[in-house]
Amino acid sequence: MGAEDEFRAVAARTREVYERQAEFFDKTRNRRLKMESAWLERVMASIPAGGTVLDLGCGAGEPIARQFIELGYQVTGLDFSSAMLAIVRGRFPDGDWIHADMRDFDLGRSFDAIIGWDSFFHLTPEGQRQAVACIARHLAENGVVLLTVGDEEGEVLGAVGTDPVYHSSFSPDGYRALFADNGIDVVELKVNDMGAGGRNILFARKANPK
Repeated sequence: MGAEDEFRAVAARTREVYERQAEFFDKTRNRRLKMESAWLERVMASIPAGGTVLDLGCGAGEPIARQFIELGYQVTGLDFSSAMLAIVRGRFPDGDWIHADMRDFDLGRSFDAIIGWDSFFHLTPEGQRQAVACIARHLAENGVVLLTVGDEEGEVLGAVGTDPVYHSSFSPDGYRALFADNGIDVVELKVNDMGAGGRNILFARKANPK
């Protein structure tokens, strides 16, 4: 099997990995918001108080969805793992938790903010194009997007527990072009943000219609 075939085979098993590793992921997920807080605060400063937030790849709902819920925002979480959603529904039984794929969801409403922290980068390049199109359709005017991404074009493998998982990325200029094509301006793409554990952070805003 060549490298490209191996990457695609691992990418195809992403849902399976999170179904199997849901409890492990939840138990080991850092909940202190040390890495996320500055960027989440930027999101909150950019949208109305109590506004609508879509958490793509919400997982078990902690710590990001919890933070917004506790601060009075209207949170919708979307994940393709039934096992992850079972945990978050038990944790927040009155929440809006949707079983769907971020590549082809259609919720019939818009959101002030859409966040994909440590989730969006599991998609293949084509999957990311599809997801950005979905994000654009669901983002309110002047709404903001927060994603963790890669820092250069390519594919790599990571791990969740004992399972390999797939990651892909466009180049920074590739992301700017992709979002611009969907009517969204990349405001900042910060590479190797040590305050966020070395992650690469994309922050974008939906362009005003002309």
